[in-house]
Amino acid sequence: MEQIGFGFPANPRKTALYEVEEWYQKTLANRLGRAYEPIKRSNFGEYAMAVNYLTSVLEEAKAIEKVAIFNIDHMAQIRVSGPDAINLLERVLPVQIGTMRIGQCKYTLLLSPRGTVIDDLIIMRLSGQEFILVINAGHDLTCKERELISDADYINSFRRSFENVAISDISDRLVKIDVQGLLSYRLIKELYGESCLRNRNNPDKNMSFFTFNEFDYEGNHYLISRTGYTNRWGWELYLEQHVAEAQFKRIALKALELGGLVVGLGGRDENRISAGNFGLPLNGSEYDRKHTPVNCPLFSAAIDLTKTEFVGKEAITKEISAGIDKRMVLFITEGIVTGRAIYRDGKRLGSVTSSINSPNVSQEKRVFIGSSRKNVNEPEGTAAIGIGWLYHNPFDTDSEGNDILEKDGQAVRIRVEFYREAEKGEPTGKAIIGYISGDGVNPATASKPLKHIENL
Repeated sequence: MEQIGFGFPANPRKTALYEVEEWYQKTLANRLGRAYEPIKRSNFGEYAMAVNYLTSVLEEAKAIEKVAIFNIDHMAQIRVSGPDAINLLERVLPVQIGTMRIGQCKYTLLLSPRGTVIDDLIIMRLSGQEFILVINAGHDLTCKERELISDADYINSFRRSFENVAISDISDRLVKIDVQGLLSYRLIKELYGESCLRNRNNPDKNMSFFTFNEFDYEGNHYLISRTGYTNRWGWELYLEQHVAEAQFKRIALKALELGGLVVGLGGRDENRISAGNFGLPLNGSEYDRKHTPVNCPLFSAAIDLTKTEFVGKEAITKEISAGIDKRMVLFITEGIVTGRAIYRDGKRLGSVTSSINSPNVSQEKRVFIGSSRKNVNEPEGTAAIGIGWLYHNPFDTDSEGNDILEKDGQAVRIRVEFYREAEKGEPTGKAIIGYISGDGVNPATASKPLKHIENL
């Protein structure tokens, strides 16, 4: 079977916006009156990605309050089409594909037969027989020596010989730019017109959450989906590569005009953890080849257990039947707890999968930690936020099995300690204190009506 995924690169790849990011860095230096510095980059998915630009990670994380622009060109897009495309995707993915409407997006997971997560993705239905799958960085690579198989090749491995399905990686043709935050509607309306933000079936209304539109601008074709990585209001733009640099400049300049910033990997990581009650899982951190996604926050959105068949269903069903109540939780701490284990009253509860400093935690939530650190308690202070897996659910549940996140009008907060561990697994050194938060860091706004932001 012919390989679809790209080969493993000799050096980290450059996104289509790599050079124009240097333009942004110089522009930002001039606007802020700061000396130009090289962009801080890191290898992410075999791409040289900006961790942050001239501004700090904390500055960029705060930009979500106005508007945040993300270079997401490291993510890939797979086109699946043909008379048997639905049959193949139905057999592999754990959501209903055939009932999707044209213009609809769905969030789902690509699972191994053991029920563990290979990747998480968004699928968009372009027509009756054509879909685009938006996948994570590095999941477009196939390399036997490194035991890598691209998502496209993995899905194709389930195709039956008689099925008429075409699968191709089109990420070298499309460039993806995300526009997120309170002023995202205004930015897109001013640059591309309000019509692209309207409901494709009822132009008198705004587009619905998890739908996408197609539009033309200056003779070029665009996709715009009302989705995003921050759980705040926002969109993801897909544009043709030959116009990407010029459009990125327009978008970045408008964002700066509106008080926003282009945001690197660090700020994006904070934004996804601080979104909603439980944050958003990251593939390779919360999602991995060890844990199934059972009881993760997006489980019911990503997996439809009423389906008769999908890869990994048997393992998922078996785990649920066994009554496993592991939980993915969000916590707020006085400092970064990367690599630590989570303890309560001397008992190990689980382990940390993500942790980062945040400027978006309210003072009330920071003071509740009980820290003696001045930077945590002061009005403009910061705390760390993170996500972890626990062996058991720390929350009480109601008669329907739902977590009780509020009691007597107050959010449930469970105090815990975070310890490094010695070689044999016992806690060692001084604990960092914090708590598991039932009300997260910031409210999720992504699905709320656009009337709240369309006139800002």
